[in-house]
Amino acid sequence: MTTVLSESQLAGQAEGAAAAVSAPARSEAKKPARAPARSRAVPEKEHRVQAQPGFILHSYPYKETSLIVDVFSRDHGRVALVAKGAKRPHSKLRGALQTFQPLSLSWSGKSEVRTLTEAEWVGGLLPLEKSALLCGFYLNELLVKLLAREDAHPALFDHYVATLNKLAHGENAPIVLRQFERILLKQTGVAGNWGLCTVSGKAVQPDGVYVVDPEQGTRPERLSDRAPKVSGKTLLDMEREDYSDPTTQLQSKFLMRYLLAHHLGGAQLNTRQILIDLMQL
Repeated sequence: MTTVLSESQLAGQAEGAAAAVSAPARSEAKKPARAPARSRAVPEKEHRVQAQPGFILHSYPYKETSLIVDVFSRDHGRVALVAKGAKRPHSKLRGALQTFQPLSLSWSGKSEVRTLTEAEWVGGLLPLEKSALLCGFYLNELLVKLLAREDAHPALFDHYVATLNKLAHGENAPIVLRQFERILLKQTGVAGNWGLCTVSGKAVQPDGVYVVDPEQGTRPERLSDRAPKVSGKTLLDMEREDYSDPTTQLQSKFLMRYLLAHHLGGAQLNTRQILIDLMQL
């Protein structure tokens, strides 16, 4: 059953979701950096990137006037940048560094956390509102916790943009999120073709019952299985991105929850619980 919340409650949930995405990286940033080994005689080359399409996944304070921003860029993947002076009232960066807004970003530097030199709003997407905003924070938390830094995924970036657009236009949120979760696992190399049985090497049968092993792929069910059991039709529907069948919607929800939990290695998705409370995703 869908839970209906007031405007003020949704605003509070959105603030909590934003904090949930930021928390892991904030603790990570506190870890002291190790000094480079003295034997390394060749200095690291300065890295310069100009006008890169990207989004802010989250940001948090750094020193008195700056921010650390975690960026998802199209051609360089997830990158940590320091936005110097971004908290000052008249900073050009202050108004641009908003989540879910398409940006053109430039940065430079040699260290793991590089310096943001320019950020311009590009436009072209409607803002996320109400429950769609919470779904956006869920996407961002998935990216923060599952993407390695500087591992480029252009196709996943394009799908992220399309997903934000679908959410902004009010498309069915559970279906939109299932599609993104599946693409995320495929693009990061931890999910293969679920429509192919890894035991027989043949296509799964619509009337068969299967388990998707997180490491081995799709195989027939066993009596001892504790993993979610799904029909072959559900797996074939997911490969076609067809979620019109209510059974496919239900089974895919539990399957994705199970697979994400495995690949997160026990890390909790804070925004998911907010969404479960809101709309039973």
